[in-house]
Amino acid sequence: MSKIICTVTNDLVYDQRMIRICNSLQKAGNEVILVGRQLKNSPELKPQNFRQHRVHCWFHTGPLFYFEMNIRLFFYVVGCNPHILNSADVDTVMAGLWYRKLTKFKWVFDAHEHFTEVPEVTDRKMVKAIWAWVELKVFKKAHSFYTVSASIAEIFQKKYKKNVEVIRNVPLLRYKNVVKPQSDFSEKGFLIYQGALNEGRCIELYIKAMHQIEAQLVLVGEGDLSDQLRLLVSTEKLEHKVTFLGKISPGDLRHITQNALMGLNVLENKGMSYYYSLSNKCFDYVHSFVPSISSNFPEYTRLNEEFEVMVLTEPTLEGVVNSIKELQSNQELYLRLQKNCQAAATKWNWEQEEIKLLAQYE
Repeated sequence: MSKIICTVTNDLVYDQRMIRICNSLQKAGNEVILVGRQLKNSPELKPQNFRQHRVHCWFHTGPLFYFEMNIRLFFYVVGCNPHILNSADVDTVMAGLWYRKLTKFKWVFDAHEHFTEVPEVTDRKMVKAIWAWVELKVFKKAHSFYTVSASIAEIFQKKYKKNVEVIRNVPLLRYKNVVKPQSDFSEKGFLIYQGALNEGRCIELYIKAMHQIEAQLVLVGEGDLSDQLRLLVSTEKLEHKVTFLGKISPGDLRHITQNALMGLNVLENKGMSYYYSLSNKCFDYVHSFVPSISSNFPEYTRLNEEFEVMVLTEPTLEGVVNSIKELQSNQELYLRLQKNCQAAATKWNWEQEEIKLLAQYE
């Protein structure tokens, strides 16, 4: 049995990818500990099959936060002395680099995104250069690598000459529910966006689109733009059509998504991380048998060629409005996408990805 520590910078509660990963590793006979951070408003941790631990930080943003967080992760890892360390994203890598100077261990790097190309980093030359150096170090020192999409894996493989596996962020198949037949769905139901309320995710477009759409909009999540988006809803006088639910548990989120008319997943091209992304919400919509509207970016185009489950569009107000109206008015298209979601869920699921995950740790 191997002791495995997985490190992240979030508060663990809503990190569905890491919860799935840790459950799979624990089920395979390992001792797994998922380590994140405690925030002032963090809810209590829900019991899992693996151990969970959260560290307390004095700083919560900027360079001092990342430095402090990695120091605290380092000392926790030293105290546990794991056989394997899983560093999720570049922002937890420094703890692994320091720990490597003390002892030998197997190191796994799990890239949830192309960190140096996210909008918050890519336009800041000094910040990007620092994270690029950290990324280079982990690709030199770690033993195993995987990421969330084939496009990002190809970038890493070309750049660092390392084998990078693709382990997609998909739900467990057992959460599949029976689809209730849609009847008279046009101009009824609600649209759902789930995820961080951050720059480049077209949430402002969804809100403004509601002037032209006969439906409700539900936004699930919080982020850097939370206050700004709430102000926009007030300014546009759309309080009667737009609802903010904030952060909710994965179980409650599944229930809400399954009752939505369609999902929203349009991104602006704010850098390679967004352009080559493959978000978990895309698969959450599929497993809820909810057709969605997505960006016409490479990964979503590739998925749609395999199973047509979404309408692809440009990140413009006109593109979003037209795509929503098309799904609302074209019942034949809607039901075809919904049926394809059922077929796609049997292939795009965690039971399939788990096989590749466990092979990385063997």
